Amino acid sequence: MNPAAMNLKLYLHPLSSFCWKVLIALYENETPFEPCIIDLGDPASRAELERLWPFRRFPVLQDRATGRVLPESSIIIEYLGQRYPGRTRLLPDDPELALETRQADRFYDLLVHVPMQKIVTDKIRPAGQNDPFGVEQARSTLGTAYALIDRDLARRTWAMGDPFTLADCAAFPALYYANRVQPLGEAHPHAAAYLRRLEQRPSIARVLAEAQPHFAMFPG
Repeated sequence: MNPAAMNLKLYLHPLSSFCWKVLIALYENETPFEPCIIDLGDPASRAELERLWPFRRFPVLQDRATGRVLPESSIIIEYLGQRYPGRTRLLPDDPELALETRQADRFYDLLVHVPMQKIVTDKIRPAGQNDPFGVEQARSTLGTAYALIDRDLARRTWAMGDPFTLADCAAFPALYYANRVQPLGEAHPHAAAYLRRLEQRPSIARVLAEAQPHFAMFPG
């Protein structure tokens, strides 16, 4: 039996983009884990997450074999690669390539994911408390990011070239939701084609299928 089978518990929400990032990594390597869906509106569920991570943000990975509790998607994926490696090496062994992969991961998280979330969360702010200037800045950041992605993906299959990596785990949820609030359109054909390739990868198709029943909750 895979040693992860009885060890790993992932606290998540099926619509959370950062949870998708970790789920993609788990499904890529067929790593067994116990999912625990958190409903922040339910006091008991909220308290369960808060006990592990007081900031009440997901995903959070609990490894019952080591007693480790790990928040933050990139850290979780690196930990899985170190302790529960699988067929897909999501972070290259070569230090230079690993650094480039981490840089791409940060790019998608900070320059696509974060501005996308700014646009989405602004839609659910209380009346009179919207931030149109902040949303305008977020849309500008997305536009610049889209142009760079389109340039880089013109001759690449995946974010780093031929191998599927941590960068792609970060790219899909960021681009999927960003495309819903600010479509890539015909101006970014290579980025759009990359997103379509991502959607067809089995690990990602599984994440989307599991999220499908919850999409009505998405405010974008």
